[in-house]
Amino acid sequence: MQKLLNSLFVMAPESYLSLEGENVIASIGEKVAGCFPLYSFESILYFGQKGVSPSLMGACAARGINLSFFSPSGEFLAGIQGKSGANRALREKLYEISSDETASLAVAKGFVSGKIYNTRWIIERAAREYPERVDAVKLKIAGAFLKRTYQMLPEAKSFDALRKMEAEADSCYYGVLDEVILQNKEDFFFSAVPSDPPKDPLGAVLSFLYALMLQECTHALEGVGLDPDAGLLHRDRCGDVSLAMDLMEEFRGVICDRLAISTINVKGLNAGHFERQEDGSVFLNKNGRKAILNAWQAKKKETLRHPYLQEKITWGMLPNVQALLLARYIRGELDAYPPFLWK
Repeated sequence: MQKLLNSLFVMAPESYLSLEGENVIASIGEKVAGCFPLYSFESILYFGQKGVSPSLMGACAARGINLSFFSPSGEFLAGIQGKSGANRALREKLYEISSDETASLAVAKGFVSGKIYNTRWIIERAAREYPERVDAVKLKIAGAFLKRTYQMLPEAKSFDALRKMEAEADSCYYGVLDEVILQNKEDFFFSAVPSDPPKDPLGAVLSFLYALMLQECTHALEGVGLDPDAGLLHRDRCGDVSLAMDLMEEFRGVICDRLAISTINVKGLNAGHFERQEDGSVFLNKNGRKAILNAWQAKKKETLRHPYLQEKITWGMLPNVQALLLARYIRGELDAYPPFLWK
C-alpha cells in the first residue's frame, strides 16, 4: 500500500479494505497491514482480489472519493464515483481542452517531450555501457539530434510542427535502435519505424508490447475518471482510445522497447518463438507470447524513483501515476502536465 498524490494504491492481491470509524483499514488475513484517515484521500485504487467492505464503498460515495477496482494485472473493472460529480466535471474539462487546439497542443508537447527524452536516454546509455559492442559514435550523434529536438519542442506553434519534430525524432531513434541489439542479430534486427502488421521478429515483439501498454494506459485513465477516447495529441483518431495513445507515448521506449531489447539480449527469445504469415507479416506464437508476458509481469514489479514525485513506485504503477498527474492538470491543480522523464 502506498499513498501518492492524495490517492491510496492498494497493490497486494490478498488485501481487504474496510472502514473503522473514519479510517481505511487494509487487512491481509487477520493482520492489519495499514491504517489511513479516509479524509486524506481523493481516490483509492484497489488492485486486490479479496474486496472492499460495503461501509467503505458507501463512505467513499458519500464523500466524493473515487474508488476504482482493478484486477491484479491492472485491468480496470469498475469504479464508484461520489455524489459530488467530480468525474463528470473532470471529463467536461477534458472535452473542453480536447476541442481547443491551443490548449491541446500545450499538453501534447508534454507527451512528445517525454517520448523523445526517454528514447534519447536509451541510446545514450547503450553508448556508455557497451562502447566496445556498439557504434558509440553513431549513437552519440543520434543522441545529440534527439537532445536538440527535445529542446526545440516548446517552439512548436502548431500540431503540424509538433508532428514533424516527432516524426524526425522517431526516424532518428529507430534508425539506430539496431545497434542496441547485442545477441541473435541474425534473427533480431531493426531497419525502420515499426509497421502494422509487423514484418520482422523485433517488430512483432514491439507490436505486442505496445498493445499491452495501450491497454494499461486505457485502464489507468478510466481509473481516474478520464475518458480514454478524448485525445489531445491524437485528436484526429476518432473511434480509438486516443488519450490512452497519447499517454503511452512516454512509455514506448523506456518500458516497451527496453523490455524487448533486454529480453532478446539475455536470449529469452529466439526464432522458434515466431510464426510468419502468407502476407509476410510476423507474429509471436504461443510460447513467444508467454515469454514476453512473463518478462512484462516481472518488469511491472521492479521499482524506480519517480523523477517528478521523488517517491518510490513500481513500473506497473507508472501509467496510473501519470494518469493522476494528468487529471490534476486538467482540474487546474498543476500549472503544466509533468511528463515522465526517466533519469
